[in-house]
Amino acid sequence: MANLKSGLILGEDEHLVVELEAELWATSSNPIARLIGGIIKFINLIFGNKRQGYVVITDKRVVEIIQYKALWVLNAGKNVKYVLPSSVKEVGYTKEGTCFGCFCQSYNLYYDAFTQRTSVLLSDVDEAGAQKVVDAFYKAISAAQ
Repeated sequence: MANLKSGLILGEDEHLVVELEAELWATSSNPIARLIGGIIKFINLIFGNKRQGYVVITDKRVVEIIQYKALWVLNAGKNVKYVLPSSVKEVGYTKEGTCFGCFCQSYNLYYDAFTQRTSVLLSDVDEAGAQKVVDAFYKAISAAQ
């Protein structure tokens, strides 16, 4: 059984496809936005607030997990949401030029459901990597229908 950073326990005959750690502080891969996000994250760490988000894609399901910690180690809360295949209207990725479109590309995985839109910044991926994540997501929700 795989040890996942998100803490999700895989079921029998379930295999991990990808575990994405969501960037909850920076808004894009733009170095300035990442710097501002890092400063906000650092200020929250000084006060002991921490949050981590994950999107876990397996061959059978898609799960969103957000963990909140207070005073550096106390569990303040955890949200776990299963993405129902019947609720997903579309899934894809966006590519955005940052730093005035010169040299930084930002890739975001997104999916629209009937009740929400979720977007996750993909770090350290190129266009082929973003396409692979979208294909894995689509395959997981298609297999569950």
